[in-house]
Amino acid sequence: MSVDSQRIARAAPNLEALRTALETFEGCPLKKTATNTVFGTGDPNADIMIIGEAPGAEEDRKGEPFVGASGHLLDRMLSAIGLARENIYITNVLFWRPPGNRNPTSAEVAACLPFVQRHIELVAPSILVFVGAAAAKTLLGRTEGISRLRGKWYGYQLPGATADAPPIPALAMFHPAYLLRTPAQKQFAWRDLLALRAKLEELT
Repeated sequence: MSVDSQRIARAAPNLEALRTALETFEGCPLKKTATNTVFGTGDPNADIMIIGEAPGAEEDRKGEPFVGASGHLLDRMLSAIGLARENIYITNVLFWRPPGNRNPTSAEVAACLPFVQRHIELVAPSILVFVGAAAAKTLLGRTEGISRLRGKWYGYQLPGATADAPPIPALAMFHPAYLLRTPAQKQFAWRDLLALRAKLEELT
């Protein structure tokens, strides 16, 4: 993890400053090949924060996360449990599209991670949802695949949090892009959505 990115991310007092810091950050090579920095969208005071993997082609063009086919499916998934995009906050582990939608390198993830951690800290959600393997494994510090990680609740603790700070409940789910390719897995996604709805009702 870059000390420089840690320092820059920690210095951002709010989301707008964090966005500006990312747009001027030169420590991730992906930025040189991407069209736009894809920061985040939605309600910055939301109870639920969804973190995906990386921007795709449509997200890169528009500079907004989850706006392509997978984004439309995510909207329908949320609607099925009475939630809307404008009432949650959405971002990604990576802020720039990897060329050809390839898997990101560990160095690229490490460069972005301090900004993701500060992003979570500033939004301060009641619930985190990690969508897809890259997001779940990176933020949970796990090595298992998403099929093993999904459907369970974890406690996400921000780096530097005090010992008595309660962890944020975090749920791992399949990425909508995977569900579009593998519709048989939607039954598991539905179970996860119901678990998310139940947890939200429990906490709010």
